[in-house]
Amino acid sequence: MNIKEIAKLAGVSASTVSKIVNQKDESISSETRERVLKIVKEYNYTPYASAIVPTQKTWVLGILLRSSVSFDTTLDGIIKTAQNNGYITLVCNSSSDTEQELKNITAMCSSHADGILWEPVNEQSLSFSHYIQDKNIPYITTGPFGGSGSIQLPYEKAAYSITQELVLRHHSKIACLYAEGRRTQAFLSGYRSCLFNNHLPLDEQLIFNELDETLVYKANTHQISGIISSHYLKALEFYQLMNSLHYKIPEDFSLVSLKNDRLEAPEIPEISTYTMPNTEFGNYLCQKLIHLIEKSDKKLPAFSQDYRLDNDTTLGVPSGMNTPKIVVIGSINIDTYLNVAQLPYTGKTVSTSSSFVCPGGKGINQSIGASKLGHHVSLIGNVGFDPGSDNIFRALNENGVDTSGITRCFYADTGKAYIFVEDGGDSMISILAGANDVFTPSAIRENERLFENTGYCLIQSEIPIETVQEACQAAHKHNVKTILKPSACSHFPEEVLSCVDIIIPNENELKVLCPCKPSMEERVNFLMEYGIGTVIVTLGERGCFVKTKEWEDTFPAAHFTSVDNTGASDAFISALASYLLYGYTLRNSVCIATYAAGFCISRKGVVPALIDKNSLESYILQKEPGLLHPGQGRY
Repeated sequence: MNIKEIAKLAGVSASTVSKIVNQKDESISSETRERVLKIVKEYNYTPYASAIVPTQKTWVLGILLRSSVSFDTTLDGIIKTAQNNGYITLVCNSSSDTEQELKNITAMCSSHADGILWEPVNEQSLSFSHYIQDKNIPYITTGPFGGSGSIQLPYEKAAYSITQELVLRHHSKIACLYAEGRRTQAFLSGYRSCLFNNHLPLDEQLIFNELDETLVYKANTHQISGIISSHYLKALEFYQLMNSLHYKIPEDFSLVSLKNDRLEAPEIPEISTYTMPNTEFGNYLCQKLIHLIEKSDKKLPAFSQDYRLDNDTTLGVPSGMNTPKIVVIGSINIDTYLNVAQLPYTGKTVSTSSSFVCPGGKGINQSIGASKLGHHVSLIGNVGFDPGSDNIFRALNENGVDTSGITRCFYADTGKAYIFVEDGGDSMISILAGANDVFTPSAIRENERLFENTGYCLIQSEIPIETVQEACQAAHKHNVKTILKPSACSHFPEEVLSCVDIIIPNENELKVLCPCKPSMEERVNFLMEYGIGTVIVTLGERGCFVKTKEWEDTFPAAHFTSVDNTGASDAFISALASYLLYGYTLRNSVCIATYAAGFCISRKGVVPALIDKNSLESYILQKEPGLLHPGQGRY
């Protein structure tokens, strides 16, 4: 740094600086003198320094780091190689501050280092390179801001490779978890490139810098099946978070991370990793600098690394390929809720001051309910080609429901439901079937692949009865257990009932199905004569009655204040199927389902009121912990 640059930094003339450094400053104030001398010291200025060129080697290598964080083993490799070659190292840390960086550069230049290894702080840092060049000091750059000649660890290749590990195991919903630092941009680039080359869509909302509520929500709703991490500690945090939420890795999520060659944390639990060879990289950087200083004829090849898994402990196929999923067949509507003081009846006009619109229909309600409770769910049904259908797909995708079985009908509108809800929570529904009315058996046959690896099929009868029959038979063919909700239908063919494992009517629906039988018990027995294994009659605030071939019992409702009872049965059914699929007994599953129904009626609407698995189980643990047993399902 020359005298003019020092003067500019101090806000004085060059002659003033000259007088001060040459101790001819009698006429200069002490305040100015102290300010100039401070800058002279910070930037290592020596009079006539720009003209001084060392004539002998100093055997000093200057190491200028952007930050010392996570550079430890790389620095170990540099220092060891320098010592083995007869050099000592002068290490400076810029602490990601360009002003400190310039001070460090001038210090190294003043020390007459034989060569400098420089990790620039940012894009503007390279403008300081002339200070090094003016001294004819050989230098090399490393890191993301070192320009076109920068030598870097191949983080992009490493990120590509760990992403490919998940792709090869059939993952398509791959999230990225990173920590800000040297490797960030290269790591993200490798992740994006791997998705692109494998024709997988890039969702920027699956890139996370923190373990926040959004990440947990996307994990809960199966929008993530695998995750890559730039740092071992981040991966460990994710593992511990998922474990605290009662998920298992790799059964529920696959996880793979990069790891430094010096462990960042004890490997308990063991996580699938690729080890970054930081020490070897430091060795290479130092060799490269020494070759440049000594003008060696020997040409060093570019640094490269063949990556391989240290272990595959936390890697597996997507959970949907391992565990049975749930298929839902039923109505898809756009629900309009009208809050009224009293439900309408003949001759009575009612008015409302509030309303809201959201996706609904028993097909949507049950599929989102089961997805929120931790299962992979496919929905088969029809929507129209109207603008409201886009909201349907958006809601399902946000909740992790597979929509590949949903058909857009060009000649019909999406079904609509108008729901009157009175202050006490009772409701009345009018339905305009729309596309639900043209939901034909052919749609079941075209989507029969969705019945593969399926545990339960949830069917509702707000669709044509012949489609219900086709769905029951398809489920029976694939050894899938069926749960039927007999809504809006007064008769079922024997071919349907004979394929039903569990039927769940309310009291009114039961009367419609069995009008010739005077009591609930006789109606239940009548249904079981068709071969149905379990009949569950929902009784509203009185709970439910359950009968199987072996036992019968009444279960009380969970105590919740009723705000809107519209979706109680859908919440009950989705929870029942979910916990049966987790391996819980029918008794415990029914009890858990009553809590899910209770949560649903305590809030307005259905989809917004459906409870997620973590919230449901946290509440049950407080109220009735014996329902949730370690070793059953994922709990």
